[in-house]
Amino acid sequence: MRKVTIVIDLTAAQESQLEELLVTMTLEEKAAQIAAVPVQELLDDKGKLSHAQLEKHLCYGIGQIARLSGSLEVGPEQAAQMANEIQHFLTAETRLGIPAIVHEECLSGLMVRNATIFPQAIGLASTWQPSLAEQMTEVVRRQARAIGVHHCLSPVLDVAWDPRWGRTEETMGEDPYLVSRMTTAFVRGLQGDDLHKGVCATLKHFVGYSFSEGGRNITSAHIPRRELREIFLYPFEVAIREANAGAVMSAYHDIDGIPCSASRELLTDILRNEWGFDGVVVADYGTIDFLCTLHHTAADKTEAARQALEAGLDVELPTWNYYRQPLIEAVRDGKIEEKYLDRAVRRHLRLKFALGLFDDPFVDETKAARVFDMPTDRQLSREIARRSIVLLKNEKQLLPLSPDIESIAVVGPNADSKRNLSGDYSYPVHISDTVEGVPVVTVLQGIKAKLSDCTQVHYAPGCQIMSDSTEQIPEAVQAAQAADVVVAVVGDESGISDVGTTGEHRDRTEITLPGGQEELLKALYETGTPLVVVLINGRPLSSPWLLENVPAILEAWMPGEEGGHAVADVLFGDYNPGGKLPVSILHNAGQAPAPYNRRIICFKPYVFTPAEPLLPFGHGLSYTEFRYSQLQVTPDRLDTQDEVTISCTVENTGKVAGDEVVQLYFRDEVASISRPRKQLAGFARISLEPGESRQIIFTVPVEQLAFYDRQMRLVVEPGDFAIMIGSSSEDIRLEGSFTVLHERIVATADRRYATEVAIE
Repeated sequence: MRKVTIVIDLTAAQESQLEELLVTMTLEEKAAQIAAVPVQELLDDKGKLSHAQLEKHLCYGIGQIARLSGSLEVGPEQAAQMANEIQHFLTAETRLGIPAIVHEECLSGLMVRNATIFPQAIGLASTWQPSLAEQMTEVVRRQARAIGVHHCLSPVLDVAWDPRWGRTEETMGEDPYLVSRMTTAFVRGLQGDDLHKGVCATLKHFVGYSFSEGGRNITSAHIPRRELREIFLYPFEVAIREANAGAVMSAYHDIDGIPCSASRELLTDILRNEWGFDGVVVADYGTIDFLCTLHHTAADKTEAARQALEAGLDVELPTWNYYRQPLIEAVRDGKIEEKYLDRAVRRHLRLKFALGLFDDPFVDETKAARVFDMPTDRQLSREIARRSIVLLKNEKQLLPLSPDIESIAVVGPNADSKRNLSGDYSYPVHISDTVEGVPVVTVLQGIKAKLSDCTQVHYAPGCQIMSDSTEQIPEAVQAAQAADVVVAVVGDESGISDVGTTGEHRDRTEITLPGGQEELLKALYETGTPLVVVLINGRPLSSPWLLENVPAILEAWMPGEEGGHAVADVLFGDYNPGGKLPVSILHNAGQAPAPYNRRIICFKPYVFTPAEPLLPFGHGLSYTEFRYSQLQVTPDRLDTQDEVTISCTVENTGKVAGDEVVQLYFRDEVASISRPRKQLAGFARISLEPGESRQIIFTVPVEQLAFYDRQMRLVVEPGDFAIMIGSSSEDIRLEGSFTVLHERIVATADRRYATEVAIE
């Protein structure tokens, strides 16, 4: 696996310049370098940059500008102009002339107006194709740099074990290995091989944020130390060691009473001393404030600043508040040692040097708009969306549909919605759904573009997502009765804070279809017209009735600007779906947490519910069939070898070309502590023509078998290991085993995290 060189690796001259700057700085200037200013504070009452406001807020310089274009309704050229104006003020009109880092969000594309909207993260994960994540963020890097953005607050590495949590849509799923592979590729694409031309990635939320009490946002996480290491810390460790991510964001919550933003164990002992992280730790927005207002571990701003700074939190975002006068006065009074302030300033300045800001912080305003949402970008968004779609069910091969069908009913609240095709950290959802930055193709529009001129299309929304009202259902039923087939597009509305059914602060106690959507589907089913359901959703929604009764179901997640075309491509067979679930779909919220890799599965069901999930992790069907054969394990007894080779042959036995995600799992048969019943160890997405077969060769480093034993040593114990290869975590096609003969202590500094895959 390709490793990226150290990103924050300065020349001797740069290091000397940095230290000279540090020596000459006043306390005010130092504090300014570890904080940010939201762009809104720099504007006049007409929404324009104000020189008076620049002088007021940036007179000592500043570390970062928060969301310059991601908070405003401005296009790329205007954003670039504003960035240049701010940088000119900082370099020409402040004493030290230090440029600022401009940061934005880029979870599903750069979160600014006119930037390409890609599928939400959970959809990206459903491709099981890390190379697509890297290609996506290469586009983000180009667009970000064009408008003077140097730092993005993405990706999300939280492992999704509770679908009640609203931010599940922002994750790469429930398995730490899959999360690590997708997010490491995400970081590589964003930062590039040379951070001078790249964009600093931010790993968030450090750590365990997704596994919260009651599935609620900003709530205590109850995570044992071994589970914390093996599940929740693991993706961060991989992204730092393999891709050398430049930034990490501390999380809002606490673990065992210690707020993550004030945890020296997390931010210094593990992150830096164990893993060798050399970047900056930034605060999630307002997290230092929470030490006073939510956690109550600090009595005032001074104490909150001290706790965060000494723990290793380097940069306050998005404002200059706790790290301003409270910190400055505390250093003057001897309550905080200046060495901690110097440490944070040094780290942030080193990032600025690595990003090339001291060489040239300006951009060419005239070229900015040219690189936004180019035809190739839209095509990539469409391709990722197509590859993300999961065929959950296809009874009697109802799909694909014929474009020459005589009549079709397209119904559901998401059928003609542009907004709901995007996730919570996309520009139209997060900032302004009143401004169409880029064209968005709805599912209805995508379907119409596929149909013959003779096909009749009947459209009716049927119901609303945020309402239980059933008054619109009769119109949808009438449309269904007049059609040869019904395509019902239902699901979620993503949002933030007080809008939507999924997204940040949009946690739910139930994971059912919201509003009157299940009633709509039941009414459509009763018409007897063949029914296809397309799910546009952020969290894995549960409907046992839906899976039992509806003949064909597509999981499309939130597929972005080209989502309508992508869904239609799959519905009409122009693209054979090959996506796989990155999460288990549960019968109901009461099963959570129920990840596939849990340690013990109770052999008894619940009183009214099965023990197993409704659909397993890794599930996904195709319009063709695949045969697995010829399993080989070499060697079958590991003595001094440090890897095992596992291969199989996969053949497309159907009549159309298709993709299959070949999944490799293992199980430690007997160990000193209870281990998962199976763990993902490798995967490969392959494309096969009818009758074609390929050999897939997994080279598994022995470190993949390691776990933290009773003494918290990372160790591979001797014994037997079961091998399982299949089409999902439950659809296992081949089984074998091998034996490890001797105990091996794994040195984390030299650890290999990825199974190499070859396709022949």
